[in-house]
Amino acid sequence: MSSASGVNVLRYSALAFGVFYGFTHQRTITATQKAAAAQREYEHKQQLIEQARAEYNKSKNPQPLSTEKSPLDQDPMDPKFDLEAYLNALAAQKQ
Repeated sequence: MSSASGVNVLRYSALAFGVFYGFTHQRTITATQKAAAAQREYEHKQQLIEQARAEYNKSKNPQPLSTEKSPLDQDPMDPKFDLEAYLNALAAQKQ
């Protein structure tokens, strides 16, 4: 009878180990999936924030309608400012 009880102890030990392993493995899988879902949600929120920022900047700083730059719109503080061209354009505009 001692061998039968030894086999039963071995069987129940293997069963307990299997249940314990299955429980811990399932917890690991669940935690990994939750972390991945949280990361996806965070990235989606970041994408929405960046999209909202772009839309806000577009609404606050609209692009000029004309692409050609008028000589009268020159900045005098710009190192490439051409005073002669500015004055010629101003004179042509007044005529």
